[in-house]
Amino acid sequence: MDLLTAFGLFAVSSMLVSYALEKRSHWYILAFSGSCVLASAYGFLQGAWPFGLVEAVWSGVALRRWWLERQIG
Repeated sequence: MDLLTAFGLFAVSSMLVSYALEKRSHWYILAFSGSCVLASAYGFLQGAWPFGLVEAVWSGVALRRWWLERQIG
């Protein structure tokens, strides 16, 4: 396993964990957004720009959800 693959595994694994824990705290939503940024970087570094682009959009969606959740609760 090379370094880029390990980075991608970390990014996607952290997305999965933070998504699973989102109901516990709005901080996990922010962590999910950050994980999406990492996954986006991985996609672009790997040359899979559609994956990188979609993950960047998901990061923005999650960041907005975090902002709204933070205002509410």
